[in-house]
Amino acid sequence: MDRSSLLQLIQEQLDPENTGFIGVETFASLVHSHELPLDPAKLEMLVALAQSNDEGQICYQELVDLISSKRSSSFKRAIANGQRALPRDGLLDETSLGFYKRFVRYVAYEILPCEMDRRWYFYQHRTCPPPVFMAIITLTQIIVFLCYGARLNKWVLQTYHPEYMKSPLIYHPGHRARAWRFVTYMFMHVGLEQLGFNALLQLMIGVPLEMVHGILRISFLYLAGVLAGSLTVSITDMRAPLVGGSGGVYALCSAHLANVVMNWAGMRCPYKLLRMVLALVCMSSEVGRAVWLRFSPPLPSSGPQPSFMAHLAGAIVGISMGLTILRSYEENLQDQCGWWVVLLSYATFLVFAIFWNIFAYDLLGAQIPPPP
Repeated sequence: MDRSSLLQLIQEQLDPENTGFIGVETFASLVHSHELPLDPAKLEMLVALAQSNDEGQICYQELVDLISSKRSSSFKRAIANGQRALPRDGLLDETSLGFYKRFVRYVAYEILPCEMDRRWYFYQHRTCPPPVFMAIITLTQIIVFLCYGARLNKWVLQTYHPEYMKSPLIYHPGHRARAWRFVTYMFMHVGLEQLGFNALLQLMIGVPLEMVHGILRISFLYLAGVLAGSLTVSITDMRAPLVGGSGGVYALCSAHLANVVMNWAGMRCPYKLLRMVLALVCMSSEVGRAVWLRFSPPLPSSGPQPSFMAHLAGAIVGISMGLTILRSYEENLQDQCGWWVVLLSYATFLVFAIFWNIFAYDLLGAQIPPPP
């Protein structure tokens, strides 16, 4: 029996008058008499949901969302306030798991702050589609770096090579009309140290986030951080070029760290305080290094060095937009007022930055370095 037939049978037999509610006892008898293909974990959640209702009823729309592997915020609140509590260490007690399922459980405890969410993710997780976005971005960055490293015969501080800035991927203030550069700069890096730092964070944080929240949300967040980084540089550091995927990386990392802090009691990842401190130290050190290279380069160069403002812009995107996304696991973003406020704010910034790049450089008489 497919999903549509199942829902039609439930509506015909349990809610013929279209009241919008279904009695849990009647629903349970239908499950057993017709041997409906409903996941035991979902059935447990339905029972918990019904027990949270004074009349022992299930909202039909919430039942549809559950069978369709979607949950509304009202469903989560009902479960949270239900009389039937889920075991806190339910997943940790699972034994005889294969390697991949153990990894899925690890991701659930790394990313999600609520035991209900962790169990939901563990039981409904599917391997398709795989988390390919962060893997493709990281692989592309490595390939581009290797190509330029072999071509320039330079692997550290590549920006000091006179041919490096001629790349069509780099954002340069003299090439603002080439709009693709506001995004493609993320494939270029100062050197092996910056690439290694970004690639490590993309794989350690980006891939688990993509597994839990999906490719659309995480790719949107990452690219929003990248675009905000280049536009912020074009406004605040008008003479500087820009390379590296730090805008997107800091959007992901700051969103995840902010989510951990706001749900500190519920997060079950081991050594979370130590890991939080190490993450903040590493991110701060990377920003400090970028500031040092921008204003006190260790070697003489023909022009300004890449800006550090993309790091800060990415962090702001992560704390605002990213935190909204991560706190909305399995919920529709379009139903949340906060999401539209963040989206409108980001759109306003984009419009302002576009007009700034069109008019401000000429009006202010900005002395930008000649394009390579």
